[in-house]
Parts: sequence; structure tokens; C-alpha cells
Amino acid sequence: MERRTFEVPGTARGRVDRFVADRSGLSRSYLQRLIAEGRLTAGGRPLRANATIETGMRLELEIPDPEPLDVAAEPIPLDVVYEDDDLLIVDKPAGLVVHPAAGHPSGTLVNALLARGTAYGGIAGVRRPGIVHRLDRDTSGLLMVAKTDLAQQSLMAQLKARRVRKTYLALVRGAVSAAVGRIEAPLGRDPRNRLRMAVLPDGRPAVTGYRVRERLGGWTLLELDLVTGRTHQIRVHLAAIGHPVAGDPVYGTGLSRRGPEGLDRLFLHAWRLELVSPSDGHLVRAEAPLAADLEAVLEDLRRSAGAGRPTGPLRAAR
Repeated sequence: MERRTFEVPGTARGRVDRFVADRSGLSRSYLQRLIAEGRLTAGGRPLRANATIETGMRLELEIPDPEPLDVAAEPIPLDVVYEDDDLLIVDKPAGLVVHPAAGHPSGTLVNALLARGTAYGGIAGVRRPGIVHRLDRDTSGLLMVAKTDLAQQSLMAQLKARRVRKTYLALVRGAVSAAVGRIEAPLGRDPRNRLRMAVLPDGRPAVTGYRVRERLGGWTLLELDLVTGRTHQIRVHLAAIGHPVAGDPVYGTGLSRRGPEGLDRLFLHAWRLELVSPSDGHLVRAEAPLAADLEAVLEDLRRSAGAGRPTGPLRAAR
């Protein structure tokens, strides 16, 4: 059993679960389970997850010893783009769920990771070894995985401080007028459909930057900087400005939902990651080119639009 203590400074505000998650590096969902078990106290009194922190509070958290891992290793192929002693970065294919959950007990990225025989950080919970962030099931691209607890804490802290640069590629419906833009719109659960996210006045702050990379008739290829990392952020933000992501079955409508000819999945790809090495502070940079099926869609659009752009796989701008 591990015990941690947290002092609430005068500048802190908000819910106790968010405060402790930020300070501890634990995932909020795992922390909420500990709170539900009565393991977070103040003055010996158990707290609720939504309790409001107060200046000078002394919070005590009990973290139980890790449970035996109940997730099976499965020989699912993984494309490892980068690896060192601290972490690995994988190029996740569309359709692969990141970790086991209700409805997906197996066949996930975590099952594939366990089959590699590598140790991973454990502070996010027994069913999420090494996981520090997620990609939607239908989104392809780069995902970081921590090999140690210290690396996991470092990567979570970098994500919290917005020091990890995450750049995506998305094909969207319509002609995006501004060559460069920034979307700032708070996000939360859609009150009419809890499976969706929506722009809400009282939602959590969310920021997405974008640059037009290519105009292709009735479609636009964008580079997107994910400044914050809210659930479905890019998809909701782009739909909110009238340019939903091609092939999006949740936030798209009509032609945007179907996508251009030949597209049979969401055209959203986590293309580039830049972060600081947890061990020595050097810059780690990884890129994953678009998969062949997405490149083929772009080539068809170029031919149809007479774009006159060079053909071949999309490469990074230097």
C-alpha cells in the first residue's frame, strides 16, 4: 500500500478529483475508483470526487498494491515508429481500440502491447499499462506508451502542461476559407445524447489550431494542432465551424458523413508527435504517413479537382 499527501495551495480551485489527478499523475478514472472506495481523505474524512478543494486542505490518498493483470496478451501486429528505454510510439491503425473496456474485453492495443513482453508503467491502472493518452477507435496514427512509472508520470505531466505537440491530418467537407485559424470552443457531454460531445457554454476549455494544406474541390486537407485533448475535440470543433471530418458517422451529415468516393472510414490521422524525453530532456519527434487507403482517396480527389499537386505519399513540411 502506498500513501501520498497533497497540500492545497491558495491558487488551487475546483474539484478534488481533478486536483489530485493533476498532482499525482494518476488517470482520473482510476482515481475516481479509489475515491469511491474511500481512499481519499481530508482530516480522516472520506471525500467525494466532486468535493470542492479549499486552501490549506491536507489530502491523503491510499494507493493499493497493483492487482494481478487480468488482460491477456494477444499476438496483434503493431507498427512501432519509435522506441527507447522510456517509451515507445506506435502507429495505431483505424479500428483498433486502445484499452479493454465494456464491449471490448480483448483485441485492443493493450493486448497487443502485452504480447511484446515489455514492462510498462502502472500508474494508470491495471487495465491500462503504459497508457498516457488515447485515440478514438476510428482515428489512426501515433500514440505514446510509457515503459516505466517515472516515464508515465513525465508524459502525463507534459500532456497536462501542453508541452507535447500533437499534429493531426484531416480531410474535411467544404472549402475552408482562412488559410490559418484557431478554434476556441468549450466542450462537454451533449445533454441530448450522452454518447456525443458538443460545444457548450459551461464546457471544458478546448483549443484547436489549423492550417490549410491542400484544397481539393469540395474538400480541404488540414493540418491540426491539438492544443487541448478533449474527447472527440477535433471532430466536434470542425463540425461546429461547418467543416465536419470526412467519413465521420457521429458528427457528419449527408456527403460529409459518407466522405468522397473510396473512403470507408474516418479521415483523421495523428500524424506527428513532439515531446521531451523523460530521461534526458532531448526532443523526441515521430511521424506516421497516411495509410495507403487514405492516400488513394487524396489522389482521386487531386485528379478530379485538377489540383496539379505532386503525387506520392504525404510528407512532412520542413
